[in-house]
Amino acid sequence: MKASQLLLTVDLRAAGESMHAFATELYPTCRSITGDGLRTTLKRIGRQIPLEIQEVATGTTVFDWSVPREWNIRDAWIKNSRGEKVVDFQKSNLHVVQYSVPVQRRISLDELKTHLYSLPDRPDWIPYRTSYYQETWGFCLTHRQLEKLEPGEYEVKIDSTLAEGSLSYGEHFLRGRTADEVLLSCHVCHPSLANDNLSGVALSVKLAEILGGCSLKYSYRFLFIPGTIGSITWLARNSERARQIQHGLVVTCVGDSGGLHYKRSRRGDAEIDRAVIKALRDRRQPLEVRDFSPYGYDERQYCSPGFNLPVGSLTRSPHGTFAQYHTSADNLDFIRPEALSDSLAAYLAVISVLEGNSRYQNLNPWCEPQLGRRGLYRALGGFADAGQMELAFLWVLNLSDATHSLLDIAERADLPFELIEQAAETLVAHGLLEERLV
Repeated sequence: MKASQLLLTVDLRAAGESMHAFATELYPTCRSITGDGLRTTLKRIGRQIPLEIQEVATGTTVFDWSVPREWNIRDAWIKNSRGEKVVDFQKSNLHVVQYSVPVQRRISLDELKTHLYSLPDRPDWIPYRTSYYQETWGFCLTHRQLEKLEPGEYEVKIDSTLAEGSLSYGEHFLRGRTADEVLLSCHVCHPSLANDNLSGVALSVKLAEILGGCSLKYSYRFLFIPGTIGSITWLARNSERARQIQHGLVVTCVGDSGGLHYKRSRRGDAEIDRAVIKALRDRRQPLEVRDFSPYGYDERQYCSPGFNLPVGSLTRSPHGTFAQYHTSADNLDFIRPEALSDSLAAYLAVISVLEGNSRYQNLNPWCEPQLGRRGLYRALGGFADAGQMELAFLWVLNLSDATHSLLDIAERADLPFELIEQAAETLVAHGLLEERLV
């Protein structure tokens, strides 16, 4: 099956339910940028799709960074003077600041408060906090929990380790007819956060499953990496291979009910930027387009000036724009199967444009060929909109000079890409057009 036919064959409703179920399964695991929780997640993904898992040793230099020590946690709690657990890691893995060093001691409430984080404006939510590159410790709790803490002595324990180890990441590769690659990258380093993490993981896995059954022009590289340090590490180890990336998307925040947003690549007018906009506007789907910014997810690493890869990010609500972002409210109720399926349809539409975009040479370029005697003008039925198809024939014939792509033509003609692609295929079948490999 051709990738351009994907939207006609995928059961989007079933796919949405499947993605939500996969996120539900991964949700309880305490993930971080290193450690066993990350490995457990990668191994589970590996049962769904073939995954090559890499381990990069602590201290490995990756450009201006180095791979940090490995962090693992088994338990953590705060007990009051009566021995009651007032904060318990077993009830929510967001309760501990990520990368907290091990601690077990008795302290006063005043000292304890210097290690506590809450959200006064969202008193029932637990914030998500990290301390990857500064050795400290802390707990996150609801503001209501904080307000109930009584004066006195508290016992705190964080049963964690911060030691020499490695950073883990996973790759899934689908080989196409060309060595040119499409990159799809998602981060797998957050604990129980459903939209900002697991929605992107679930969609990437489902997309890999679907594309695995297709005849592909491009090769596809799926990366499941810890945020920031993961993309930096991959790029440092694959500087030459990165040159094969012709198009790329960072996949995250694709499960909420907000509208679709696209963040352009650093180039701003790369084919991936144009393909996303064209594909979604053809679907009459509302899309807010934002210019590139060096703040955000891993697109800022792929788009760093030394690489300047054509990588954008297609999300629903962008990070930091929804109240639930980096809190316990980013839970399994916040992401919906129908939103996941809609995001999947958007990604499939973009891939259809990328896969179908080619350049052609008009084999009869001296004036307009007679389409009527070939059954391609007025007399030919079978097209949903014969008038539009005739116009598509004329645009494709006129601009197929081996320099204009089908995406160029669709944009200039202001016609759906699918219609332009269908016109090109029909003209090839009638000997009027020939595909040119670039």
